[in-house]
Amino acid sequence: MDSVVTRAGSAKIRRTLEQRILAGDWPPGHRVPSELSLTSQYGCSRMTVNKALSALAAAGLIVRRRRSGSFVASPKSQETVLEIHDIKAEIIASGKAYRHEVRSRQVRSATAVEVRRLALGPKTEVLALVVRHFADGRPLVLEDRLINLGAVPDAAAETFVASPPGSWLLERIPWTEAEHVIRAISADANIARQLGVPKGTACLLIERMTWQAGTTITNVRLVYPGESHRLIARFSPAGGTRAVAAP
Repeated sequence: MDSVVTRAGSAKIRRTLEQRILAGDWPPGHRVPSELSLTSQYGCSRMTVNKALSALAAAGLIVRRRRSGSFVASPKSQETVLEIHDIKAEIIASGKAYRHEVRSRQVRSATAVEVRRLALGPKTEVLALVVRHFADGRPLVLEDRLINLGAVPDAAAETFVASPPGSWLLERIPWTEAEHVIRAISADANIARQLGVPKGTACLLIERMTWQAGTTITNVRLVYPGESHRLIARFSPAGGTRAVAAP
């Protein structure tokens, strides 16, 4: 009998929350009330609420993040053609040994150039990071990242020694919109030194901005030696496209 009541209760909660999402009351990136809050609101067990949220996640309506909560998902039609890839996961998946090192880390006010880069107002507090990623002991990616601490305050205390910034953000912060700009550049003296390539080497620069419900989360510039990285897109006449980054 209890299991029947639980199923009925979770279905009711799911329908109510689903209506809020589909009606647009809760836009992409909106934080769904916590399990504890919903338990109190509906006068039911936490298990009942968990079942309702799990069903919404399975339907693709919300994204659940460990320690961060649940957020309204972005509709599939709004996803970027180029997905946001986890550098660490990609390197490990290629069968190579992965490690990273944080070359610099600063919590400070954004410079005028960085304010424009993040499309935010003056005096924005940011975490500025430079990170090198290695595959089988060789530098593969140079990462230059700015994190908006107004959107991600927990990043201010994070050292990123255990997990690189991209992996850390993907695990904790749901994004609702992203933009990629991809271009070829020649390695200047700093890039050449960091990646262990001759100055002037052709490199691939991927610059990405991500937002959560209109608020900038991060801007990152990823530089790869051109000969070590490829972007592959598979598409069909119907318009479906799948793009992957290949180390």
